[in-house]
Amino acid sequence: MKYRILGSDGPRVSALGLGCMGMSDFYSVTPESEAESISVIHRAVDDLGVTLLDTADMYGRGANEKLVGRALQGGRRDRVVLATKFGIRRDPETDERSVRNDPEYIRTAVDASLTRLGVDHIDLYYMHRNNPDVPVEESVGAMAELVRAGKVRHLGLSEVGPETLRAAHAVHPIAALQSEYSLFTRDIEAEVLPVARELGIGIVPYSPVGRGLLTGAITSLEGLAADDFRRNNPRFADENLEANLKLVAELRAVAEESGHTPVQLALAWLLAQGPDIVPIPGTKRIKYLDENSAAADFELTAEQLARIEAAVPHGAVSGARYAADSARRVQSR
Repeated sequence: MKYRILGSDGPRVSALGLGCMGMSDFYSVTPESEAESISVIHRAVDDLGVTLLDTADMYGRGANEKLVGRALQGGRRDRVVLATKFGIRRDPETDERSVRNDPEYIRTAVDASLTRLGVDHIDLYYMHRNNPDVPVEESVGAMAELVRAGKVRHLGLSEVGPETLRAAHAVHPIAALQSEYSLFTRDIEAEVLPVARELGIGIVPYSPVGRGLLTGAITSLEGLAADDFRRNNPRFADENLEANLKLVAELRAVAEESGHTPVQLALAWLLAQGPDIVPIPGTKRIKYLDENSAAADFELTAEQLARIEAAVPHGAVSGARYAADSARRVQSR
């Protein structure tokens, strides 16, 4: 595994992290899957050199933080950079979501996360979404208090626009910005990425393989469980899915010639976008973890990069990345 620095003064982390969300939520979780998920975390940390683990308090309504905490028992805690997030609240009865990031809530949220994780500090603490009704300066000011109290080491934001990023960084250094970024989703390249680089903020792409589309393993909705959230995602709608699978077929052709898999090319392409990029592909299967991790072991040539860009041109994906209700919460300004 290769390693990178998140932000100008942020933590040293593995070039590929591990997104743990799907171990507890959104992708058809069963009671039997928890044991395998913990095995995935152990394999990542013990054998593959993965040091960045990503979770959030809303994943499984806290269940994912508890799972990650259990997986880190037995001496693994000090070998990882543990990242979690606050801000998205889910109604326990309706699952309706709201965003809260006022200082009072932040102080409560961090203590709850520390308890669920079973740790005395969080290495990287993200504001999951921005509520425009609360000045980001107030939110980051409260987060900075957590750093001074020793509860948090570094601060991060998720899915904010360039103005919010500047305003936040002026209050306290932001180590990382977590946003969706992949061959299928390149929105941040226009305005957000340049500002992050100007300020020395690392980029942590989530959904780096297009929620599974870029792996080449998905050919229809039939293989997805009934409760898989992708069934309601615009890019997986019938007409959009058909168009997007044609792009994946082009990527597969490039992958076959290179001796790698489509997912490895997608991840290697992201890593090639700059040394400040640290993708966090998620999986709850060891075989996919191994496949993902191998992408950090090779560098694409200029010719390969050009062929990948030609196979999946910027803006060619069909469908929005989120349904309307979720889309209104991302990159607001």
